[in-house]
Amino acid sequence: MSGGLADLLGCDPSGVDTLAVDGKSARGSRHDGTPAAHLLAAMTGDGLTVTQLRVPDKSNVITCSAGLLAPFDLTGVTVTADALHAQRGHARFLVEDKEAHYALCVKKNQAGLYERLHTLPWTEVTAKFYNRSEGHGRKETRVVQVLTVDGLDFPHASQAARVVRHRTCLKTGRCSRETVYVITDLTSQEAFPQRLAKIIRSQWVIENRLHFVRDTAFLEDASKVRTQHGPENMATLRSFAINRLRAAGHHNIAAGLREMSYEPFTRPLALLGLRWPARTHEQSDTLKPPCPQPQPQPQPQLPPAVRASEQPVWQL
Repeated sequence: MSGGLADLLGCDPSGVDTLAVDGKSARGSRHDGTPAAHLLAAMTGDGLTVTQLRVPDKSNVITCSAGLLAPFDLTGVTVTADALHAQRGHARFLVEDKEAHYALCVKKNQAGLYERLHTLPWTEVTAKFYNRSEGHGRKETRVVQVLTVDGLDFPHASQAARVVRHRTCLKTGRCSRETVYVITDLTSQEAFPQRLAKIIRSQWVIENRLHFVRDTAFLEDASKVRTQHGPENMATLRSFAINRLRAAGHHNIAAGLREMSYEPFTRPLALLGLRWPARTHEQSDTLKPPCPQPQPQPQPQLPPAVRASEQPVWQL
């Protein structure tokens, strides 16, 4: 279950638009016969981590998803997740228990559902949205088609979307194409194609703004913290640091960490809203160790001056 340090240091998700759920393994925590700690986290569309839990070694993320989100008020929030979470139980939990919405990716691990989505009349769809972007060494064009569905045999499903991504590598010119299907309980009045495209893309926030940052800025996979609750506690502290830096306006977490390191005794405290305790003059005097008084040094005794008439004469 979630709780403890992760919930104390996370942010409140109530009222946010989207909430992305995804997992990551702390590779450095693997030792002997113990597998690496797998950490399931939830992040808002603004890039703030809400909570995190460690998936038990004999369990999986499917059984832990409800426990991750159970403590929070998710009324009206759209939860996004990858194909592993496209489970009927998850959909019922979000809509019926949490009064939230879902947008779940569907792949061939759900063979029957995937086949039904694949055979929908996508060639006749008129509700489309196009988006183009360039970055990370490639150009990408995304075409989002949306259909209202009925009788899909998935709880509360109202719409289905097909996302076709065309990518071109700027260095090699190589082109690739990927097709992804998404189901959601949002109706056509609640999520038109443009908004649904934004919701689908928000799933990448947790990968780009949490997992990638913890790997590069904090070198999480190289950490050798392995025993007991160490891996998840350290990951929680890293996520908390990312939250505080983002809330302070830092868009580049690595640059924010460098800025904190310039004055390590004051700037991190100021980031947390704390202040280094100032000492009064009397406190400073009482805390200083007494300085020994310098002892007068004896003056060296100089020999009496020798008169010229008394200077010895050296014979050569």
